[in-house]
Amino acid sequence: MISKKISLKIKFERQKRGLSQEEFALKAGISRNAMWKIESGRVSPTIDTLEKIAIALNMKITKLVDVSKVDL
Repeated sequence: MISKKISLKIKFERQKRGLSQEEFALKAGISRNAMWKIESGRVSPTIDTLEKIAIALNMKITKLVDVSKVDL
C-alpha cells in the first residue's frame, strides 16, 4: 500500500513540475521504462532510485516518502 502511495506522489510531483516521464527519467538518471514501472506501481523503487528521484524533484527524500496526505 505504501509503495503505491509513493508511486502516486512521484507522478504528482513530476506533473506539478510540468515534466514528461521521459524528461524526468533523463533528469533523474533512470530509464523511461523504469520510471513508467515506478509510477504505475508495477515495481517499488530502491532507496538509491528514490534518492535520484528526490534530487531530480529538488526535494528531501523524507518529504518524498511522506505519504501521510496521499489517498488512494
